[in-house]
Parts: sequence; structure tokens; C-alpha cells
Amino acid sequence: ELRAYRTSHGVTPEYLEAFSWLARAELSSRNFGPAEQYAQETYALSTEQLKKRPLDQEPHLPTALGAAIEVESNVLAAQGRRSEAVTYLQEQGKTFAATSILTRIRKNLLLLTLEGKAAPALEKITLPSDRPALLFFWAHWCPDCKAEVPILKRIRSEYATQGLVFVAPTQKYGYAAGGVDAAPSAETAYIEQVRRAYYSGLIDAPVIVSEANFTRYGASTTPTLVLIDRAGIVR
Repeated sequence: ELRAYRTSHGVTPEYLEAFSWLARAELSSRNFGPAEQYAQETYALSTEQLKKRPLDQEPHLPTALGAAIEVESNVLAAQGRRSEAVTYLQEQGKTFAATSILTRIRKNLLLLTLEGKAAPALEKITLPSDRPALLFFWAHWCPDCKAEVPILKRIRSEYATQGLVFVAPTQKYGYAAGGVDAAPSAETAYIEQVRRAYYSGLIDAPVIVSEANFTRYGASTTPTLVLIDRAGIVR
């Protein structure tokens, strides 16, 4: 199907986003050779596109290029080449520092480097000492976040008696229900509405709304979950 599309339309951002899924599928199946091949081809074709246009002109090309970088780093790490993966991501972060995919690159870098280290401080909240914490980064528009609610409630029910603290950071996206543009105050009100409708019994305290928290933890997608132990170390 992709070959037929390319014959008819050439290499377009839409094609590259679809093509990047081949790399992700092979990585998911642990077929590292084909995964790396597809990732590198996606990367090469995407950078050719960048000679003619900015990366963030539309959403398809950033998704494709971000996926290619993510798959390449995951392949390196899965093959025991963790330091190479870290160096690769650091280099890509410098190359695309002024673009939307920096957050995704940072997420993958933190996945390789943050475990076993002190948890970054959260804006607008201080985690209690001597208690483990589960951070649940979510978004008001995110169906996968809502789908995880029964699982998270079960985890909370089982481990709250052992001291587990549940924290649910989110951020504003500039829109509310149906993708309609919303002022910050209106979006904040909508976030609270979603919390009450879908997360009752899970997110009890007022929601922490901060873009900085997403940046510090590299939460480029939602849901992202981070477990922090009693000593404040990311596990």
C-alpha cells in the first residue's frame, strides 16, 4: 500500500508518518535489523524534506522524524549499546533543539538515564518524604489515559496502605472539548470538569497544571507513568 502511494504521490509527510510505523512495528516485534533499516530510511527521507520546508509546518513530518529517532535509540539500547543510544539522542537534541520533537527526544533520553537517579522536582507540589510516589502524566483529551483508570485505581487501592502517593500532573494545550480553541482560564475549568467526570476516586486533590513538569520528565506523550521510591529515586 505504501509503495502504491509513493508511486502515485511521491514522498510526502503523510507517507513518511505511515512509513515510520513499519519501524515501530519491527521494534515492537524485536526485529532490530529491519527496525533500524526502516528508521534510518525514514530519517533520511525526512531530512530531505527539511531542505524544502520547516519541520513544524504540519504535524506529520515531526511525528515521522521523532519516531525514526526514537526507534534508532531503542534499537541501540536493546542491543546493549546504551551509551551509544544516549550520545545519539544528545546529538539529535542539539540538532532539533528549536523544534517540537525536542520533547520526544528528551523523553527517550530520560528513559535511558533517569532511572536510578534523584527525581526532578515538580512545580507546584512537593512530594512527601519517605513515601513512594506514582506520577501519572495525563491530558484532558487523552483516551488512553481514561482507559487506564481501572488499572490505576487497582494499584492505588492495593498500595495506598503501604504509603503510595498518587500524583497526576497535566498541562494546558490551548483547546478544550472537541478541539475548540480555549483561553487558559476556560481550559483550566475544562480540565477540572474532565477530572470530575473520568477520574473521580483517583485524582482527589486539585490537579497540578504545569508544562514545566512535562518538560522535566520528558513526558512527550500521555499517559506517562513514573515510579519514585521512598528515597526519591526514579525506579
